[in-house]
Amino acid sequence: MEKKLKVCVTGGAGYLASFLVNQLLQRGYTVHATLRNLGDESKVGLLKGFDHADTRLKLFEADIYNPDEFGYAVEGCEVVVHMATPLQHYNNNSQYKNTSEAAVGGVKSIVEGCLRSNTVKKIIYTASVVAASPLKDDGSGYKDSVDETCWTPLNLSYQYSNESLDGYAYSKTLAEKEVLSYNGRGIEVVTLGCGLVGGDTIQPSISESMAALISQAINDGLRYSVLRFLEELLAKVPIVHIQDVTEAHIFSMENSHVNGRFLCASAFTKSAEIASLIQKCEQNISIPQGFIEDTKRETRWGSRKLEDLGFQYKFDAEKIIEDSLLCAKRIGDLI
Repeated sequence: MEKKLKVCVTGGAGYLASFLVNQLLQRGYTVHATLRNLGDESKVGLLKGFDHADTRLKLFEADIYNPDEFGYAVEGCEVVVHMATPLQHYNNNSQYKNTSEAAVGGVKSIVEGCLRSNTVKKIIYTASVVAASPLKDDGSGYKDSVDETCWTPLNLSYQYSNESLDGYAYSKTLAEKEVLSYNGRGIEVVTLGCGLVGGDTIQPSISESMAALISQAINDGLRYSVLRFLEELLAKVPIVHIQDVTEAHIFSMENSHVNGRFLCASAFTKSAEIASLIQKCEQNISIPQGFIEDTKRETRWGSRKLEDLGFQYKFDAEKIIEDSLLCAKRIGDLI
């Protein structure tokens, strides 16, 4: 059945966003999706290929580096899901000096556009657990648990880090704080700090997050360093299935009592435990010993805010790994 609610999804052809757009269309929603370039036939074709796209999907060209462009996309919408995030900095004619400034500037412009629209009631920001490190501010160790009170210290350096990973952690932390500052000021704000996402894709290749999640299986040292960066930043690695991430966004959208900051992960596991799960699911995979490092950390996952409001995760750690391996096989990244 067609639903009256109209939803804007920014960065519509991205890994998480394309999955969400597809689900929203299947459930009867009208969707405004933004793309950085409407001339990119592969991304436009992906979205236009969804069932009901011909009647309930409208595409808009908008770029975080020109955030005023998002105003047209949010007009007439009741909910905006802001998923677009700058991963690479563009110096040419840029008003921003780095991805952090671009992410924060984009959030400001999009929220202010929502306020001007007079129709948007709620904005849902797709945040990341990289903004919720349990590291103590002085770097002396980790807190006992990870929950929504944790914020990543921006004054520390992290093992396995590089300029790109640091920039991502900074931009997601600062942008989430910025969007939360608007909560209750004429609009409701939800932030969903998602763990490392795997399980499935509707894109032609596996995402960077899924590649990091199964990096030990595909013997990819670069992606494994991303996995270990997350483990150093967060004590362990929060993981979540893309179907649970999608359902969490729709749950937040459809329930007016969901408001504020939430972490979104169904398992909190060590990289060494991920290796064990890989080998349990695919016994013929041999993981090099250099890709198995047990940190012996015992930090706990302390977030239950989403579940306390009625949300239920459907996928545990083993199923997330199993589905990610099957997806990689289907695409051809794992033989």
